[in-house]
Amino acid sequence: MLVILMNDQLLPPQKICQGCVLADRSGQPRWRAGQLCCGHAVQNQSEQQPEQFECTMGFRVANIDFSG
Repeated sequence: MLVILMNDQLLPPQKICQGCVLADRSGQPRWRAGQLCCGHAVQNQSEQQPEQFECTMGFRVANIDFSG
């Protein structure tokens, strides 16, 4: 599940991406084959953190797996 990281909050992408010209038709980030197409991967501080990306607009996007 993709989330936007803002300070100490996790926001759904539709709250941020809805107005972005790089979002897909449904207002979601362009996500394909485990990569954010409208941004780039950033190095995680530790292995316990989820995979993170920075979108072109400067927001931090994380791919969080809740399956345990």
